[in-house]
Amino acid sequence: MLVAGIMSGTSADAIDVALVKITGRGWKTRHRLLAFHSMKYPARVRERILTIAAGKAVPSGEISQLNFLLGELFAKACIAACHHAKIPPRRLQLIGSHGQTIYHQGRAAMLAGIPVRATFQIGEPAVIAERTGVTTVADFRPADIAAGGQGAPLVPFFDYLTYRDPRKGRIALNIGGIANLTAIPAGGSPEDVIAFDTGPGNMLIDALVAKLTGGRQSFDAGGKLASRGKISAQLLARLMRQQYFHRPPPKTAGREQFGESYVKRHLLHDAASSRQGQFDALATATALTAESIARAVKDFVLPKFPVQECIVSGGGVRNRFLMSLLRDRLNAHAAVRILPSTSVGVPAQAKEAIAFAVLAYFTYHRETTNLPAATGARHPAILGKVVYAGP
Repeated sequence: MLVAGIMSGTSADAIDVALVKITGRGWKTRHRLLAFHSMKYPARVRERILTIAAGKAVPSGEISQLNFLLGELFAKACIAACHHAKIPPRRLQLIGSHGQTIYHQGRAAMLAGIPVRATFQIGEPAVIAERTGVTTVADFRPADIAAGGQGAPLVPFFDYLTYRDPRKGRIALNIGGIANLTAIPAGGSPEDVIAFDTGPGNMLIDALVAKLTGGRQSFDAGGKLASRGKISAQLLARLMRQQYFHRPPPKTAGREQFGESYVKRHLLHDAASSRQGQFDALATATALTAESIARAVKDFVLPKFPVQECIVSGGGVRNRFLMSLLRDRLNAHAAVRILPSTSVGVPAQAKEAIAFAVLAYFTYHRETTNLPAATGARHPAILGKVVYAGP
């Protein structure tokens, strides 16, 4: 089956589309990437996404409008991916769209005296199905929440399907806006998987780069800007004392914990008036990403089983300063070989788009795709809502 996976991450920097050939059923399912295409958001659209995701007050009508607008953009990106790959869109048999997260609350909070967990991804799948003529699966997270889970992380299912090994303990690490890992013991079953969000990935780094460059840059290419700063060991130690980093999994993080207010309160409070201070804040934020990942491995993975390899994907792979810090901090706890996901056949930028193509494929065949060991759900669940293309 030819399936398109559409992914828009926490950073909302682009819409990624993977065209994937998928065969087989269950744990014998195999996938092969045929093409990958990325389409940047229009600047004003990205601005509105980040405003809403930051929790700022906006009319409900604007959220509804943005939901339909993103559906149009997702469909456009999918058709463009087909054209770039010289694959007629009519050959597509299924689309899996993660949507754009604007709110995620994996732990229960009180509303009108009643505990509620909630998640909200936008990018109307009915629009995608109509514009492409292809059956579309979207809104994957709510079914896991309904089953008592946190609705995240969902990619560990794909990680186990793709990276499990009979002889090696492996960690699949994705450094997007948020960093998350999936730890798989050698020869382990799905019930043995440990998976959770470790904390900030590129989110704090991107916010500080935008501040430092007056909005001219949205990410730290190669980590060159951070390398001009000095890491504050004192500030880093204080940030690492935060409760999130010490709470055992399952757990999930997002812009609600590590968004704009976090940057202002913890990283720019003393640095905003000095340009060098902003470089130092950026270096320290980069170190926080590396240290929180390494500490998560030390505290929550290595006590359970040994790990020989860490396979890294996501935008963070391109940040050489970050990867150097990660290598040093991770190897302070264990001799772990760090590999880019490209070394095992999964392009670093395409991984999550591929994953949601695979999740949609399983949903289409009415097979479960959450890992309760990762999300905390009471049982496995069939994820997503299916919107059929027109007659």
